[in-house]
This record gives sequence, C-alpha cells and structure tokens, in this order.
Amino acid sequence: MKKLSLFDKFLFLINSLLGVFTLFGYVIPFLNPSAFGLLSVMSLSMPLLLFSNAFFLTYWLLKLKKQLFVSLVVLGLGYNTLQTLFRFQEKKDFLDEDLKVMSYNVRLFNKSKWSKKDSLGEKTALLIRKQNPDVLGIQEYYPTNKVPLDFPYSYVEKNPNGRSLAKQALFSKHKMIDKGSLHFEKSGNNAIFADIVVKEDTLRIYNIHLESMSIDKNKDNFGQKDSEALLSRFKKSFAKQVVQVQKILEHQKASPYKTIFLGDFNNTAFSWAYRQLSNGKKDAFVEAGVGLGKSFDYVFPFRIDFILTENCFEINNFKTFNVPFSDHYPIMARIQIPKIK
Repeated sequence: MKKLSLFDKFLFLINSLLGVFTLFGYVIPFLNPSAFGLLSVMSLSMPLLLFSNAFFLTYWLLKLKKQLFVSLVVLGLGYNTLQTLFRFQEKKDFLDEDLKVMSYNVRLFNKSKWSKKDSLGEKTALLIRKQNPDVLGIQEYYPTNKVPLDFPYSYVEKNPNGRSLAKQALFSKHKMIDKGSLHFEKSGNNAIFADIVVKEDTLRIYNIHLESMSIDKNKDNFGQKDSEALLSRFKKSFAKQVVQVQKILEHQKASPYKTIFLGDFNNTAFSWAYRQLSNGKKDAFVEAGVGLGKSFDYVFPFRIDFILTENCFEINNFKTFNVPFSDHYPIMARIQIPKIK
C-alpha cells in the first residue's frame, strides 16, 4: 500500500481535528448554557462538522485508505445525532384521522417590509389556507385581513414586553377549552398554550418561541469583524433560553393532557434547549421527515423549527415547505392520536 502523500497527510490532520471537535460537539447538549455559554454556541457548527466528516469518509473510501476509520467511528458514535440533521427513509402513508399540525414563523406577514417582494404576506396566508392544517401555531404573527385565516377557534397573545408588533398565535379547527400564556420575562418572545378537544380526547398544544439569536442572513456571518459581539449575543440568548425552557417544562408537568410542542426554538437539534424539550418525545422530522433538515433560510443548514409529540403519538408524515415568504420555512406533521382504551 502506498504511503500517504504530503497533501493527504495534511488532509488527515484536518480530518482528525474535525473528528475531535465533532466528538466534543456530541457532549454539548448535556451542558447548561448558563455555565458553558461559549461551548453552547459551538453547537451551531455541528452541521458543518458532520458534513465535513462525511466528506472525509467518502474521500478516504474512494482512495481505499484506512484513514476512513476516523470519520467512520465519529459518525457511527453520533448516529442518533446525524438523524436529527438528515433523514433517508420511506414516506409513511396518510390516514384519514390524522391531525395536521403546522408551525410557521411568518415574520409579521411582511408588515415590517423586511422584503420588497410584492404581496408576500398574502402569499404566506394563501399557503396556509392551501395546506389547511387542523392546528396552526404562528410565531411573529400580525393580523392580516387581505387573506384571512379560516379557523373557528383562535388564541392570539400580544408580545409580553409590549414593544413589538409581533404576537404569538394558535389557530384550531377543534374547540379550545382553555388557553394561556407563559409570559417570558425580559423577552420579546413567548410561549402560549391551548387545550383542544379532538374527538374523545383533549390535547395541550404549546406554541413556543424561544429567545432569538437575532441572525440576519443579509448581515451576520461567522467571519465578520464583529464576530466577538455576535458570539456574546448568542451566549446571552442561550442563557435566556435556559430559563424559558425550564418554565415550559414546569408548566407542562402540571398538564393533565397529552402534549405537543411546536414552534421556533431559535436553536438547533444539537443544543441543550432541544435536548430538554425533546426528552421523552418524538421529533416529527426524525420520525417521518426525508432529506436535509433545514427550516431557516441561511447559508448553514439550521433546523430551528420543530414539532415534538409525546411518545404515544404516531407521526405519519412530515414536510418542510421550501418557500421564500419568511426567513423561516413552514413545517407540518400529520399526527395520529392514540385511541383511548
């Protein structure tokens, strides 16, 4: 077997370093961002690290070099983590009794004119009407009358700090028997809930919008001169998310009903926040998604919008709609509710 060339030796050094960083990244979701702020921010690089290991695995495999085992072992140890980024599986069948649940950060239906594209808000509303979900959670909601959303039941909560146009909203075709807000402190974001009656059962739906990272795809990137300020902002956001996640979980503990979490978590599936919220739950993308998990319109494949259900539910389908109507893509899952015995 031929010895490695100088170039391949250099590549293997890079490969090994990335492998070590990836292994370390697997530990980050177990570290509380309040104590490990900078390390928590490093979780945002996990998609890039995983793809890099996949590249090197392919490279060494094509060259029939034993160096492939570094990335093979790294990716093998992170198999469950890899599934939160990319899924390759057969599509599941729809069922008539499926509950269609959609989550969408609509960015105020373009009320703030963040985009100069014509009729963006109307196109967003028309997409929702076309998909016709049974339950819809909207983050950064602003009422639009041009294309009204057709739901008999709704709950809209103003921003808790009162300084923003953005609202949190839940819409349902099924009767709401209770609803409320968690009122995140010192935050422009929030989580609300509604108890809805579906046939003989009652479900609690949480619409969650965790503290924002405030990424602007037209301005922010990890190579910019003020990256130190950017990292500082991320650390503060993740620390606030700790308090918000704990408040949600405490509130859920008191619920007598089966629960579904949906919304914009402003963090990835490699984060502490996701690990806490998904503990004991099914991730609709992991269960029934296909392809690359990406819900935020950015150069990196960030999946920061989620639908999570308790384990008793079956996820029959999951879809991300790649439409340029917001900086987020809408996601929708078809969920089979367990029958009451």
